[in-house]
Amino acid sequence: MADPIYITYHDEEWGRPLRGDDEVFERVALEAFQSGLSWLTILRKRENFRAAFDRFSIPKVAAYTEQDVERLLGDTGIVRNRAKILAAIQNARAALDLPEGLSELVWRHADPDSPMPRTMADVPAITPGSKALAKELKRHGFAFVGPTTAYALMQAIGLVNDHIEGCVARTR
Repeated sequence: MADPIYITYHDEEWGRPLRGDDEVFERVALEAFQSGLSWLTILRKRENFRAAFDRFSIPKVAAYTEQDVERLLGDTGIVRNRAKILAAIQNARAALDLPEGLSELVWRHADPDSPMPRTMADVPAITPGSKALAKELKRHGFAFVGPTTAYALMQAIGLVNDHIEGCVARTR
């Protein structure tokens, strides 16, 4: 049986359109932290991440210093990976430099006409759109945003709808 926190996330949040620079930044950061781990691990620590990273306020995270890095590395409530922590800070700084904002940049890659997957086997890990999004984010100085992570972001915030055929959340 799936964990209730995961079921709630799937049914009420995953795949729903999400906009806003800080909101999208949170998802970029959490998808990077998830790399190599279970998404459930990240969901269970999400409130700790929000507290540790100032609710993912881009200007606040962009101003983090080495002292903040050390604070985060000592925080047992989050994933304590130096490379991922540094990437989150780097990505906040890169997001500050985007003239149109992070949300607008990411949403340019929406694919509302993506084919409906019939089974989980039909859900891709990488698409041409995720490759393009990853490339554009990297061009702007983002880190830990490869095509697989970019696709997970696209799924999470509703740029594509990968709820499988027959899923109760597909049409909501």
